[in-house]
Amino acid sequence: MGVKTIHVVQEAHANAMATNKDANLVAIAGRNIFKVFTVEDDEIVERMNLRIGKNINLNYSTGDVVWSYHDDMLLATAATNGSVVTWRLDKSSLSKQDMVFHDHRRTVHKVNFHPVESNLLLSGSQDGTMKLFDLRKRAVVSTFYSNSESVRDVEFSPFQHTTFAAVQENGNVQIWDLRRPDRCDKNFTAHSGPVFACNWHPEEKYWLATAGRDKTIKVWDLESKKFVPEFTIHTIASVTHVKWRPQRKFHIASTSLVVDFTINIWDLRRPFIPLALFNEHKDVTTAITWRNDPAILLSTSKDNTLYQHTFVDAIRPAERANPAGLDINCKGDVVMAMSKKLIGELPQVVKETHSVAKIPAFFRKVPMSVSEQQFRPMISTLKIGNNINEKYLSTNWFLESAKKYQLTGHSVSEICGHNAGIASALNRHQEATCWNVLKYLYPSNSSINEVKPSTSSELEKDSIHYFDTPNNDQRTNRHQIVSTHRHYSVGGKIEDRQPGETSTGFSEEETETDDTDYEWTLTNIASGVAYNQDFYIDGDDEGLQLGFSGFTMDNNRVVNLESKMAMINWQLPMEAFEPRIDLTDPSPIPEHVLEFSRQGDLDQDELVTVMSSKLNESGSHSEDDDVHSISVDNSYQNVPEWDFNPLVVDMLSFYASQGDMQMAVSILIVLGERIKSYIDTAIQEEWYQVYLDLLARFKLYTTANQIIKLSPLKSISSMNQQSTSIHTNCICGHPLGRLEWFCDRCKSGSNVCAVCHQLVKGLYVWCQGCSHGGHLHHWRTWLEKNRWCPAGCGHCCEYV
Repeated sequence: MGVKTIHVVQEAHANAMATNKDANLVAIAGRNIFKVFTVEDDEIVERMNLRIGKNINLNYSTGDVVWSYHDDMLLATAATNGSVVTWRLDKSSLSKQDMVFHDHRRTVHKVNFHPVESNLLLSGSQDGTMKLFDLRKRAVVSTFYSNSESVRDVEFSPFQHTTFAAVQENGNVQIWDLRRPDRCDKNFTAHSGPVFACNWHPEEKYWLATAGRDKTIKVWDLESKKFVPEFTIHTIASVTHVKWRPQRKFHIASTSLVVDFTINIWDLRRPFIPLALFNEHKDVTTAITWRNDPAILLSTSKDNTLYQHTFVDAIRPAERANPAGLDINCKGDVVMAMSKKLIGELPQVVKETHSVAKIPAFFRKVPMSVSEQQFRPMISTLKIGNNINEKYLSTNWFLESAKKYQLTGHSVSEICGHNAGIASALNRHQEATCWNVLKYLYPSNSSINEVKPSTSSELEKDSIHYFDTPNNDQRTNRHQIVSTHRHYSVGGKIEDRQPGETSTGFSEEETETDDTDYEWTLTNIASGVAYNQDFYIDGDDEGLQLGFSGFTMDNNRVVNLESKMAMINWQLPMEAFEPRIDLTDPSPIPEHVLEFSRQGDLDQDELVTVMSSKLNESGSHSEDDDVHSISVDNSYQNVPEWDFNPLVVDMLSFYASQGDMQMAVSILIVLGERIKSYIDTAIQEEWYQVYLDLLARFKLYTTANQIIKLSPLKSISSMNQQSTSIHTNCICGHPLGRLEWFCDRCKSGSNVCAVCHQLVKGLYVWCQGCSHGGHLHHWRTWLEKNRWCPAGCGHCCEYV
């Protein structure tokens, strides 16, 4: 019977796993589990439970486990409390615990036995040290200091038995010699974040694979003097474990820390898609190891399972891949790659540039009879279609908007108005409309989360009225909506009228325009407050007669006056002065007004126009009728405040779903705290990241830096403070290490001042024209009196 995929389920998940030298025994260890299994072709059988005994403590809580290369009865574990523990399976007692070392101050991440000396055990800890234990002396014989906060993995070289590699949380990789614990042989930065794992190649002497949080797997040739990775594989999540596949030079297995629960097998020659993958686990894979066979892989997971995978059952993504690739660059050029057999089916389009090359087979299924583990080359064609001023593919709008949009420095309404003009000039009318709407939704003098007045006393004064003054148009606008006593400003605050103001709230010298009325009305409607202005009545000596033939508006609709007559309070509010005469009862409502009130849905402007025409048709009015009609309605007491922020959030989500991150991010920055709390921080961060990536593609680095500075998210605003170190080389090409001004190889100073000819150990300034430089104060003094370079090169230098 052949080997097949099998698994067992445990009561707890394991953090680590190891096999003996024959790979027929496997040990799994975790916080609440420590067992040894016998692995057969068709089943996995539990052989021994090591987590037993009376004194179970933190020494049993394991982060890593390793099996001796020479003794099947000897194991070692790394405990979370900083202890290193050895176990003897052949002990006659119930507890198999042998020795315990408490030399580390913090959690031990990794332990590893020496491949030749069976009594040497190496450990790496969170305290930044690596310790070599001699089991015969039961003590530490060497301590290696990494000068880092944490050591995540250590592993001996299978070819050079005195050499081991250590990876650290700061992204560095160190190569050590057991005979020199005072300093490492090599030290270089491998990843932009913590390095989680390393693994020596079983066949190539100098190949070392590393995996990090930056979602990459890198293969280094340590024989090379330049620390440049030979191969790089980009993954979709942080990589926690890597293991070279036996008998396959270019194959390596990996697992992820989050998101991706699959085990991927990669071919270094084709790093963009996995050769094979196993997706049996339902949670994060915690450990993997090969059973000395390239077709059998063991793994454990947080889903409490131990699996034996066979390569026959692996999924091969390349067989399901799209046989053609298509992409577009920032300038609108389109590129398409496909197999040769698909070329004849394509129509002749724009002028194309062909590039034919032999590349790995992305597009053809590899027959199992040929090879299940190798990629067969095939002829593929690359077609490039140049963009010939196609406006739908043009990205000029993106460039112009990124350069001309204002995001800060003015009020919100001014910024929105400016950006609306930019969008309109670029024929992006929908975006321009959105900016104009935001201009009125978020007026300049409105405060954040401002609560509008909603008391009954105020709402009683906010009734909407219509009145007409046929013989005195200069005193009152005939299309004016008024209320009593007070009016609201743009931001919704109550303002008392000052002496000398007219009934419209303006001074007598000022003239009110229709545009001003229109803008104020829109703003107040958007703010949830009716456009209200002061209204008071000034009678003459002959008296004042009021004809209540007006109408009221509720939610921009005409209210049937016949049904509202009983609800009207005919007592007008008293002003600061006593009326000169008694007010008479209202005259009956004219028939033309009742007829008008029964008409269908009309907006405010149509109401005013129709009403005016009806009034004019009704006949002439006497000169004594200063006010033709007034109506008071208290139905606005229960009008709710309009919360438009969810609509703005929907608009931003729409633009983000359409790929227009420029609008989404720009509005986020302009509105700031007004809208920030309505959108999840993770979503905002994603929008910022995508927009910054687009700006980088167009080389708009200044704009990108401005976006980073204006972002209220800490994760974004700190981006321009990361990776600010610049590593320099000597003129001989050797990287400068501990002493940035002195080269260890050529034994000379790299930075010599052109003025004083002395070594520059601090701040160094140089001319971008001739590249000569030196001490800042020396050059400043020199260029105050001289125009030419002090090095004698003849260049005219300028100090800015």
